[in-house]
Amino acid sequence: MTFRSTARRAALGLTALAMPLLAQPATAQFFWSPPDFSTPPLTDAEAATALGLPGANAAEIKAGLVWNLRAALNVAALQCQFEPTLLSISNYNAMIAHHDAELDAAQTALLGYFQRTVGKGKPGQMASDQYGTRIYSGYSTVQAQRGFCQAAALVGRQAIFAQRGTLNEVARNGLGSIKKSLILAGEQFYGDPGRSYSLALPSFDPKCWKKGKLLPACQMAWNQKTGVQP
Repeated sequence: MTFRSTARRAALGLTALAMPLLAQPATAQFFWSPPDFSTPPLTDAEAATALGLPGANAAEIKAGLVWNLRAALNVAALQCQFEPTLLSISNYNAMIAHHDAELDAAQTALLGYFQRTVGKGKPGQMASDQYGTRIYSGYSTVQAQRGFCQAAALVGRQAIFAQRGTLNEVARNGLGSIKKSLILAGEQFYGDPGRSYSLALPSFDPKCWKKGKLLPACQMAWNQKTGVQP
């Protein structure tokens, strides 16, 4: 057996070993089993309510879906940098570059919705600006940040591989899960809603301290409170 054939066999073996690892979904950045954020696709009626666009026609709902997805992924790019493997920034930038024409059309259609429902000129423009601010704030979260960042990363990856002109369908299928992830939820294995620890502090009563040291009686009370064995 030649060296070349031996090396080729070894390379094929390593590839076969690596394939099961590459096939696994990227759901373990935080070393937890994330909650089930899956939701059915939004209907037009559900989207009009969820997006805050009452009376919107089909074209305006599509625009709202696209613009809300842009807002959600933009917030993720800003808030999820603590976990670089989620690729929140690069996903957002790639989505903007790939779907720029669709995003421009969505912004124009949304402005048309507010010009139609609020008033032409300045009233409609002001309502459109306020809507943009409101939806950005709506996707910001602190307590549920882990779930939101993971859900947004999954939808963001779908967005950058979607064909041009179909971003509204990505949003229709994925915005429900992003909105669901904004609610604090526990991971699947332990069911803990993000409160897996409690902070117990010793008494700060001056009677418990002498020369900067916690007295034995107070130390014992603190140990009992925290469950620490002496």
